[in-house]
Amino acid sequence: MTAQLALDGTVALVAGATRGAGRGIAVELGAAGATVYVTGRSTRTQRSEYGRPETIEDTADLVTAAGGRGVAVPTDHLDPGAVAALVARIESEQGRLDVLVNDIWGGELMVEWDVPVWEHDLANGLRTLRLAIDTHLVTAHHAMGLLARRPGGLVVEVTDGTADYNDRHYRLNVYYDLAKIAPIRLARSWAHELAAHGGTAVAVTPGWMRSEIMLEHFGVSEETWRDALAREPHFAISETPRFVGRGVAALAADPGRARWNTTSTSSGELAAFYGFTDLDGSRPDCWRYLDEVQDPGRPPDTTGYR
Repeated sequence: MTAQLALDGTVALVAGATRGAGRGIAVELGAAGATVYVTGRSTRTQRSEYGRPETIEDTADLVTAAGGRGVAVPTDHLDPGAVAALVARIESEQGRLDVLVNDIWGGELMVEWDVPVWEHDLANGLRTLRLAIDTHLVTAHHAMGLLARRPGGLVVEVTDGTADYNDRHYRLNVYYDLAKIAPIRLARSWAHELAAHGGTAVAVTPGWMRSEIMLEHFGVSEETWRDALAREPHFAISETPRFVGRGVAALAADPGRARWNTTSTSSGELAAFYGFTDLDGSRPDCWRYLDEVQDPGRPPDTTGYR
């Protein structure tokens, strides 16, 4: 995407924009000129159970600094009344909604990796599904009616893994597996329901993302992330949250975006198609790398994948 303000006049809602992919998407939509409503439960006055420092106000400020207009609205997307109020505010202030990004997740602290269902904490597993699936349904129920009023609306379901990859792999445990497959199917559902209204729906996954939580896990920063390669050499294929953000912004700015309708795609595939790069000028193709290098147990080598 070459036009810096290709989304001037566009109104977007990024649900789950406090950190990670949601923040990266919100900022890149702003960089293209959009007005972006950013939601989440972590604010400057109250934190969610994550207990992390990132806030939706910070994200809104980054959107505005990038060239758009960021509007932070504290919202618990499991609360239908709160989501209804959010959409009513967007309608009152903007009279339209052009892009809906469903990036709500919130399960990192509750998912037990590689644990069978009979050993995994049941309450945490069910809570994970509520955060990862119910929130998307509640948001779609209240927001998609406004989006469908004008032809050309775009819904992006953010997940982890492409449909092809997830079909061939069991993702860590039953709760995580369901949580990451469901948005792919939801995108197909939204495409069906938007068909008569000229809308497009697509599932998008980032690759191995250098989110705030992942950088903290490795004890590095965005400036020093390569220090983590001594511990995990495959981390060389990682990408910033802005990379998938540029993919979503490219989709939103593409008048032919219906070509992606019902599909599952990735930041790497979108970058190859639209010609954008990550912040460092690279173009990582994480899911092809996982298939061809990491999963088969081959030595780390990102040559040809960045």
